[in-house]
Amino acid sequence: MQRRHLFAGAAGAVAVAAAAVSRHALAALPEPVNQSSVATQPPWTPPGVTGAGRPYRPVVTLNGWTLPWRMNQGVKEFHLVAEPVVREMSPGFMVNMWGYNGQSPGPTIEVVEGDRVRIFVTNRLPEHTTIHWHGQRLPNGMDGVGGLNQKQIPVGKTFAYEFEARRPGTFMYHPHADEMTQMAMGMMGFWVTHPRIDARGRHPDIDAVDRDFCFLLNAYDVEPGSLTPKVNTMLDFNIWSWNSRVFPGIDTLNVRLGDRVRVRVGNLTMTNHPIHLHGHEFMVTGTDGGPVPRSARWPEVTTDIAVGQMRQIDFLADEEGDWAFHCHKSHHTMNAMGHGVPTMIGVDHRGMVGRLQRAAPELMVMGERGMADMGEMEMALPDNTAPMMTGTGPYGPIEMGGMFTTLKVRRDQKPGDFSDPGWFRQPTGTQAFEVSGTLPEPQRFAAERGAPAATQAPAQTPAAQVRKPGHGAHH
Repeated sequence: MQRRHLFAGAAGAVAVAAAAVSRHALAALPEPVNQSSVATQPPWTPPGVTGAGRPYRPVVTLNGWTLPWRMNQGVKEFHLVAEPVVREMSPGFMVNMWGYNGQSPGPTIEVVEGDRVRIFVTNRLPEHTTIHWHGQRLPNGMDGVGGLNQKQIPVGKTFAYEFEARRPGTFMYHPHADEMTQMAMGMMGFWVTHPRIDARGRHPDIDAVDRDFCFLLNAYDVEPGSLTPKVNTMLDFNIWSWNSRVFPGIDTLNVRLGDRVRVRVGNLTMTNHPIHLHGHEFMVTGTDGGPVPRSARWPEVTTDIAVGQMRQIDFLADEEGDWAFHCHKSHHTMNAMGHGVPTMIGVDHRGMVGRLQRAAPELMVMGERGMADMGEMEMALPDNTAPMMTGTGPYGPIEMGGMFTTLKVRRDQKPGDFSDPGWFRQPTGTQAFEVSGTLPEPQRFAAERGAPAATQAPAQTPAAQVRKPGHGAHH
């Protein structure tokens, strides 16, 4: 990442006109910057410093990073490289993907409303591609739909997209060429256009915040022991992830008590996701259509994000602790999901297990009491597989996987410090506790207590009358 800082002073190094890119200028493209770490990177640009005279507070991409840019005659220039990558989805679980600049999802692009931007896209995939700038207002020929707005970018070639970031908001980028394959392989990225503020540092519909996070929702079908997603899957996905990471491999959102926090989420999976935050209420303050007017907002703790949608939520982090933050579809907080598995609850395995283990000594039987055993068992798995429900907290197994992490709110977290503060210690008297002693018998209804039938209310059978049309008094 050391090369990021080379961009800041590169204005004027390339003779490219602000309105168009000449063909001979391709020999002097901005140097592409790659990232190999799966850890959440700190903001690339210090708050209030952009090199373009427009201040903004940069975002923090969960388990991701922001793509550096350079100024060239008043234009912000970026360089995306579409290429095969290997993504570590959780410790030891590696997946072959297609992405940008060494990762999937690709790096976040950050600009300011009114910026003129130029994005060079180099294709190092084994097939042609394009990029669609999801939600942007731009010239038709820059919209990135292969065959409709442009020719596809051939293998080994570089195309340039240029437009003005005309409105602030939360957006994405992804291909519109062989979309089923390329998006199933992980080709996507986040785009944030920060608002242009007035002289008082304000925007009418977008509040200033202390911390601004973003991530994409993704789903893959990766068979146990394999390395490459199955691109033809439509429904039965087994790996549910945030920014192509699965819990416990997803970093936490670490904030200071009293911070105003913004979280931006985009959905490029094949189903909706009700994203739920514990301990706080939030407002949905923006979509990929732009900021939500203040008169149209209401408090929520869960917001449903449909396919192809973006949601921006704002809240005040005023409750200290470690708070769960997850998709509320229970199967999406598992990993790796199995389909067509019979329910074994209530089945008595005694007398059968021993005989089976003589033929298969490593056999483990589970499910007769529910699936909580999965959080504690260490069962042999195929190589390169994400185990289910392996997250561990200070009190034992969290019994979650996939689309799950925590919001960590601390009074001693320093401003601008995004590091993990460790587990929260609840103050004395503020944690659930075991009740000892004899519990009173529950009150039961008469029928449950075995009362004589004569004392029970007789069952009433309602009389049904059916009148047939056209048959007068017949019932």
